[in-house]
Amino acid sequence: MVDEGMTAEDVVELLRLFEQNGIEVYVDGGWGVDALLAEQTRPHRDLDIALPHKYVPRLRQLLEANGYREVPRDDSWECNFVLGDDSGHEVDIHSYTFDADGRNVFGVPYVPEHLTGTGSIGGYPVRCIPPEWMVRFHTGYELDEDDYRDVKALCERFGMALPAEYDAFEQAASAGR
Repeated sequence: MVDEGMTAEDVVELLRLFEQNGIEVYVDGGWGVDALLAEQTRPHRDLDIALPHKYVPRLRQLLEANGYREVPRDDSWECNFVLGDDSGHEVDIHSYTFDADGRNVFGVPYVPEHLTGTGSIGGYPVRCIPPEWMVRFHTGYELDEDDYRDVKALCERFGMALPAEYDAFEQAASAGR
């Protein structure tokens, strides 16, 4: 398997495919950060998307018709799984179901406020996780340099305070100057 990662062109091609087939997705993860910043800031190995669970069968069908198949992972389940192709492209799928009152009743615990962002990838307008939630989603787990750079860029662009969990990264960056 060749690992080419996911280019902006790859991402836009997939998002157009989903849109043409009536599948409403929200970009999350690293591409979500870059969508909010309206520029690609680093390479990405996958495309993270959030979508209503009702679209999962159609999305899976479309991706499988384009050479994608499930990538085995220990944490996979019907609402969170990865599909990949032979070129190393991966789509990390996170699905949810809201009831008529907007409460999450099934799937990954998104709430409507998580799905209000807009951005662009390669000039293509996308729906995504808004900046304040993207920053919150980048806390509460073991952080790495990519997380730090992503969150720092979002905080600087959108005038937010860098979460305290990133203090060690800030200190290391200051010491390196």
